[in-house]
Amino acid sequence: MTKLAPSFADYADNYANIALERDDQGVLVMRFHTNGGPLIWSEQCHAELGHCFATVGADRENRVIVMTGTGDDWCAEIDFASFKLNNPAEWDHTFYDGRKLLTNLLAIEVPVISAINGPARMHPEIPVMSDIVIASEDALFQDGPHFIAGIVPGDGAHVVWTYVLGPNRGRYFLLMGQELSAADALAAGVIGEVLPANRVFDRAMEIAREFAGKTDLALRYSRVILTHRYKRLMDEALSLGLGLEALAASDLMLRTNDKL
Repeated sequence: MTKLAPSFADYADNYANIALERDDQGVLVMRFHTNGGPLIWSEQCHAELGHCFATVGADRENRVIVMTGTGDDWCAEIDFASFKLNNPAEWDHTFYDGRKLLTNLLAIEVPVISAINGPARMHPEIPVMSDIVIASEDALFQDGPHFIAGIVPGDGAHVVWTYVLGPNRGRYFLLMGQELSAADALAAGVIGEVLPANRVFDRAMEIAREFAGKTDLALRYSRVILTHRYKRLMDEALSLGLGLEALAASDLMLRTNDKL
């Protein structure tokens, strides 16, 4: 018989920045890290996450997903030097990965839970796109690598934050480099619960195991219907945003190099 979907053993150890573990209820934990410590955003994890989301979504033994970080941060730093953006082919690689990162996350057809363990300054749209979003008391959210660094927030941030915060608050957040505390994020409806840091992951697992008691079709079809609008918004705006971000970033790089 032709094998149409991956098994957990096929991909469990394939990712340098994602530790994967699954229990007998089908609850899959994705723990993001860099060398065992807090995740530092890089070209490698930019590519890996989208690929991993696709693989995880294709494995129908995964019934609930829990995403979390490592240590005291979700992702608070970026390795700009890891991104090679000197010619159209290199930009195309980043453009491709940028589209797959969020579209493959949305394509996962089971509930996704985020246990945000600390500050999320780099691509904070990823955890807040989950169906259930809970955070530690010391978590905060900021769109760190984009407008405040002179780059267009066009790689999905423009879709997610104007959706979860509303058009005006979302634009303020992106353009002003606003730091949104866990308490403020809760009040704004971005996250569902705020807990002490030592309770966040355990609470996420409690929810995941409760969800795992539902039928497969209840899990899958709830995720499908609740992400339908997100998918449409991404289809409409993600590629345009990435293209405009690339143009503005190229201009910034040229101007910076001219001054050196």
